[in-house]
Amino acid sequence: MSEQVSATTTAVAVEPPLVLRHDPAAGVAVLTLNRPERGNGWTLELQQAYFDELDAAVADADVRAIVVTGAGTKFCVGADAGALDGFRVAGGLPATADPRPNAHPLSVPKPLIAAVNGSAAGIGLVHALYCDVRFVAEDARLTTAFVRRGLAAEGGISWLLPRIVGRSRALDLLISGRTIDSREAGRLGLADWVLPAAGVLDAAVAYAADLAAHCSPGSMAMVKRQVLAHASADVTTSILDSERLMHDALAGPDFAEGIQSFLDRRPPRFPPYGCGTEFGANRG
Repeated sequence: MSEQVSATTTAVAVEPPLVLRHDPAAGVAVLTLNRPERGNGWTLELQQAYFDELDAAVADADVRAIVVTGAGTKFCVGADAGALDGFRVAGGLPATADPRPNAHPLSVPKPLIAAVNGSAAGIGLVHALYCDVRFVAEDARLTTAFVRRGLAAEGGISWLLPRIVGRSRALDLLISGRTIDSREAGRLGLADWVLPAAGVLDAAVAYAADLAAHCSPGSMAMVKRQVLAHASADVTTSILDSERLMHDALAGPDFAEGIQSFLDRRPPRFPPYGCGTEFGANRG
């Protein structure tokens, strides 16, 4: 009598990636925060996955501009409620082996564009503000929220927000934690473009594709460093630094290509970021 062994297969659930990447246009990478069932609520795991994808896009010579958006109908509703409760029980933030600070996106040398497809709150708003340019959906709602949860202003928003909207308006948004609509966000300068939700990502990608096709990666990286460094410098220092950088640029290959392509009436062929031709790479 032979024994019959029945094999059973146990299905193993595969968790979807916390951040998705696709490249919809030449030179453009789109990173999508991918926790739509939780409003893309922020967790330390999501942060690490997002930073990993940012670093990969920076290292990819084919990527010249990066767009970040949210899956579903929200951009990021802030810290995940479950994670926040865990921090309360633990009495503080847990230790992490990841050395990258919360403000890591500010160090990204390539243009970083936010397609804010829906609500952004708390740390979600902070990460939208870390971006260089923001496209915001008409039905989006934005709030700092921190004081309504008994928290401090997180992630350097106390430094960022006054530089975008001014001191008194920043304090209004921070100490009230009130929610504003996209129209007010545009008036305050938090939104650079306000568009129907269905067109926000496409508009952000088109903008990024234009940068990728026509702008020097080295120049864009240097301008980003200038803006960040000069925010805390006096005007004389900023002017002198800019003059030194301009001297470097005039002797560099990107300037030669920019002029030649203009004279030839053709798109420029700038080298990718990180190829060693960037001017002023050790400055600022």
